[in-house]
Parts: sequence; C-alpha cells; structure tokens
Amino acid sequence: MTLAIQPREYDRVVVAFSAGKDSLAALLYLLDLGVAPYRIELHHHHVDGQDGVFMDWPITPAYVAALADHFGLPLYGSWREGGFLREMNRDGVPTAPVLFETPEGRSGRAGGNGPPGVRMRFPQVSADLSVRWCSSGLKIEVLAAAIRNQPRFDQGRTLVITGERAQESPARAKYRPFEPHRTNCGRRHVDHWRPILAWTEAQVWDCIAAACLRPHPAYSLGWSRLSCRCCIFGSPAQWATIRAIYPEAFEAIAWREARTGMTIHRHASVIELADRGVPYPAALQQPALAVLAGGSEWTLPMFQRSWQLPAGAFGDAAGPT
Repeated sequence: MTLAIQPREYDRVVVAFSAGKDSLAALLYLLDLGVAPYRIELHHHHVDGQDGVFMDWPITPAYVAALADHFGLPLYGSWREGGFLREMNRDGVPTAPVLFETPEGRSGRAGGNGPPGVRMRFPQVSADLSVRWCSSGLKIEVLAAAIRNQPRFDQGRTLVITGERAQESPARAKYRPFEPHRTNCGRRHVDHWRPILAWTEAQVWDCIAAACLRPHPAYSLGWSRLSCRCCIFGSPAQWATIRAIYPEAFEAIAWREARTGMTIHRHASVIELADRGVPYPAALQQPALAVLAGGSEWTLPMFQRSWQLPAGAFGDAAGPT
C-alpha cells in the first residue's frame, strides 16, 4: 500500500487519545505502518480536570495509562483548569487556563487572561462546536494550547493524529483526511492526519481484535461509543443505564437541570430520557465491571488471548457528531 502521507518521516507523532475504539485503532494502524514507538506520544485530555468527576468515565485515565504502559509510549495529560464544571459555571469571568504535562515532568500553563464571558448551561446537542463547547473548549483547544506553548514543537515536524470516521456522521464525512493543523504557523510545522476517516466500524473492531487488546470497559457494558459517561448525546438507553448502575452520577446531572431549568436536551430532561429507555443488559449482568468502570484503579490485563466483540459494538451510536 502506498500512502500519500508518510508518518515515519515526522520527528514526532502526537496521538490525541480519548481511550475510545477509534483512537485505539488509529494508534494500532500507526504501529502497523512501522512508525517507531519512540516517535509516538499519547495525549489525553481530562474533561473534568483534576478536581473530581462530573461528566467523564472515572476509569478512563487509568485505562489510558495502562495502555500507554502496554506499548511503552509516553503519555501526557492536559486539561482546562477546573474542567467541565468550571467552564459550565462561568459567569462574567474568562475561560480558565489550560494546564499540560511536559516531558521534563513539569506542568505547563497557558491562557486564562481572555475576555470575561458567560456560559451557565450545558453544551448544546449540535455539530456546531461554538455551542457544543465541551469538544472545542475541553479537548480541541486544550491540545492546541499544549502544542503552542511548548518550544519543543517549534523544532522538527509534528504530525497530529485523531480518530474521526466519516461513518459516524454527515458532518464528519466532510472532514479532510489530511490538512495543516490549527497550530501550524511560520515557526512551527504541524500537520493533522485522520488515518481511519474512511474506515467502517467493522474495520475498527477487526483491528483491535487482531491485536487482542481489551477495549475500554464502557463497550463491554453496552456503550457503542466512548465519549463522556454522561455525554450530552446520550441515548435514552444510556441515561437509563447510568441511572441504574451509577445513580450518584445521574442525580448530579438531574439536580443541575432541575436547579437551573436548563436541560441538556432542549425538550427533555435526563429523567425523562431515562424513563424512555431500558438499561443495557450487559451493564446489569456485569456488576463487577461496572464498579471497575466507575472507579479510578485499572486492574485488568490489556491483552486478551480469547478476544470477544464487546456487547456495545454496532450499537445505538449515540455520541458526538
């Protein structure tokens, strides 16, 4: 196979790693192409920051760390100070600064001095990132800030990898497979490649199965896509499942909606959505796995000799568009 882009020619390859099946498949594809592991670094964004869990899966940071250790890859975390809650509660103050980890073991800091603004509501269920601010403000812009504010990215050529697929939505079908990254400028060469944009979900699972890797436990509990546990795109079945196995997480969202009168979905509260759904049987049948996914310690092997397709594969596909 001849590629128009040669990832092995870059000085470093930055993988925006959510812990989902698509970013995992993109990483595996890079390794299959012969990209040397010492050139690859994983970057994971902590949506809730470092001050507790509100929206995201509690186990995700530990799962990402275990996967990075499995491959012997460096892992760098980054987050918006105060995470999702601080940004949602913003009322007449600037967006919080971005914090990020560096190879030297220090914490970098960028921004926080912008104009004051107001949010005071959940992100909107939309493909428009200006109103679906969780994707832009807590992930995309966070990685961009980490790149712009580290002099090491001014040296050599950097390739940023993300795992979007055209099959996921009409909006993503319009993405370019390859383009200059938003951080590219006269003094910094950064390209953006979406290597699995044309892949089907079946190809993604085949890739993971061939590597015998354990996917994030959310898939085994019935989720078909990995974003936040309490993703704004959550289906009735997902909200019903969260209410059944993670009642405290569900109540935190429901309480916020009731207190403010501003729901995630324009025409239904999460309680109303959960009432319409049925919990995933896989989640109810695996209480130990549900506990692990709701905790912060990863205790399972990454390698699965007898690999099985998780219960959530090819499911309802509720997730960012």
